[in-house]
Amino acid sequence: MPNDTASPRRAAPSDADPTDLADHQHVRAALPLSDTVLDEIAAHLAVGATVVGIGESTRFSRETFGVRDQLFRRLVRDHGFRALAVQDSAGAAAALDAYVGGGQGPAASVLAGAWRPWRTEEMAGALEWIRAFNRDHADDPVRILGVKPVQAGPADYDAVLDHTRASAPERLAQLAAHLDPIRTAHRIDEHVQRAQGIHPGRPFAEHARDALALVESLPGGDRDVLARMRLILEFHDRSVAGRGNYAGEAEVGADIVADFQHRTGLRTVYWDGIAHTSAAETVLGLAPERGPQATVGSLLRKRYGAQYVSAAIGFHHGDLGIAVVPDPGADLVDAKLGVTGRPARWLDLRHGDVRGQWDGPAKTRVVSGVYTPERDAAEHLAVTSLAEAFDVLVHLREVTPVHWLS
Repeated sequence: MPNDTASPRRAAPSDADPTDLADHQHVRAALPLSDTVLDEIAAHLAVGATVVGIGESTRFSRETFGVRDQLFRRLVRDHGFRALAVQDSAGAAAALDAYVGGGQGPAASVLAGAWRPWRTEEMAGALEWIRAFNRDHADDPVRILGVKPVQAGPADYDAVLDHTRASAPERLAQLAAHLDPIRTAHRIDEHVQRAQGIHPGRPFAEHARDALALVESLPGGDRDVLARMRLILEFHDRSVAGRGNYAGEAEVGADIVADFQHRTGLRTVYWDGIAHTSAAETVLGLAPERGPQATVGSLLRKRYGAQYVSAAIGFHHGDLGIAVVPDPGADLVDAKLGVTGRPARWLDLRHGDVRGQWDGPAKTRVVSGVYTPERDAAEHLAVTSLAEAFDVLVHLREVTPVHWLS
């Protein structure tokens, strides 16, 4: 049955695929979905779609990433999709785009400047595949874009410190006392540092504001340095910790994706967490007091209607490296999907009979960087209509960790 399918066999590794490069082939998970089933899911996603959002319930599983990556490859290879939007800044995504367009590598070094969840061997393998595809389709390449504006990076901190060292060395130690602790957020997000108990204490946005005031008082008034320092403050002000909540800047992300798609005409795949790709507003279990929040996907659904297709990849249990995730609570969709014990299954909620069986208010698990098994019951998102939020569900029984790059 095409809209509720379990794989009869495990997929073969991708090293037989001539478009794959060798460096990161070994990290592909042995997915519990056959190539035939993956082809079928991709075909369902592609029908009538201009933008396809493929969300994971966690960024730490090699299997959920593997399914998303394999669906993306099929959307590119078989259905003409030619853009990949990722959760990252415009600057970081531009570096990825340059790499897949034939720029200098290797992929691992390019990912060093990307958002931390992308710094995996699995992502490196995905970039290598895109680069190989583009080499063979030079007149019709895949492009990569970020759903966030330009953001501060380590080079901005270095430039501000270097200017101060040259213009007012007596103020350098004072400035470094503000910048040194907060630049760690580019390795581990500030809110994750708090959850892990390694945060130095003072909010990073407060450090950044004091640093900006100090730089503004320096002689010379270098415009570039001031612009970089303001970018640093903006980065921390707009972070999860700076905003004090998990609600993303959905309008900005949706505008960036839609503007790029309209400008280029390219059919686009959008990779993010399900709390962002959902085609309906969501309520986060960790912040229920905020009520329903718009998502990038919900705003894209308003723009594109049925031409925005939303797929969610979830799982039942497993070791993610950051935590061993137990069986889901009985009230979660993940538990209901896993009741058969199948290694994998998928549903097309646009199919009338399936929609009738599964639609309604629902909660599905979300495992973020601050996840702890002790509060597993709160680690979810809720929607008023499962079928409005997700057109296609892919469920995996058991997962294992991604492979982090050095």
